[in-house]
Amino acid sequence: MRTLRLALVGALIVASTGCLVKKSTLQKALDRNKALEAELADTKKKDGDQIQTLSDKIKQLEGERDQLDAAGRSKEAELGKVKGEKEATEAELAELRRQKDAAEKRIAAYRALQDKFRQLVDTGKLQVVFRNGQMTLKLPSGILFPSGSADLSKGGQAALTEVVGVLKDFADRRFVVAGHTDNQPIKTREFPNNWYLSTARANSVVQFMIGAGFPSKSLAASGYGEFDPVAPNTSDAGREQNRRIEIILVPNLEELPSLTGDQP
Repeated sequence: MRTLRLALVGALIVASTGCLVKKSTLQKALDRNKALEAELADTKKKDGDQIQTLSDKIKQLEGERDQLDAAGRSKEAELGKVKGEKEATEAELAELRRQKDAAEKRIAAYRALQDKFRQLVDTGKLQVVFRNGQMTLKLPSGILFPSGSADLSKGGQAALTEVVGVLKDFADRRFVVAGHTDNQPIKTREFPNNWYLSTARANSVVQFMIGAGFPSKSLAASGYGEFDPVAPNTSDAGREQNRRIEIILVPNLEELPSLTGDQP
């Protein structure tokens, strides 16, 4: 973008000094420059919104942690008063402490991923979002695959190489790679329907990540076809958002709600 601006400025200089450029040509260049600047501003706004979403999630988790702190203090006071229920109260207190530790671990994990992926988010190669309470890395299929194909493009391989380079720092965590399509039907010898295509694409990403050094035991592949959209399929823009690969961070057992129904 910066190179294009410099080129346009050069064109303006030539026009003002040598009068070699037609007025219509100059106006087209100025209009194009204005459109590109608007596109850049929109991209920066979207990236800022993604980072703000992550920051809001961290604040929410910190609030949960503070609530657990208060609940823990309340239980400690109650423990001194109710000697007859000592064992039950101690068990509840231990559970609250476990939940607090789990919340702090989630905050640390989300913050670390946010910092690691900030550069890739800024370049527009992926989005970091929260879906169904899980941190999700979203990569557009258009970056990774040619239309109707499950073979990674060179650009897709380059993008995934950067992603794997970051995820290797979290190789002890488990990830599910999920493939998604829009609702446009496909019927080829290789892919009878969108289920086949989405699953094949997810598996291609998993195999590439393993080949790039990510541990196999930390990965799984799944395909959702057209049945988990993030936007309406009524427009080209919506369908483009639905054609995607998601890399989902799987919570550890200690990060999940307890069997009693308490929320960590």
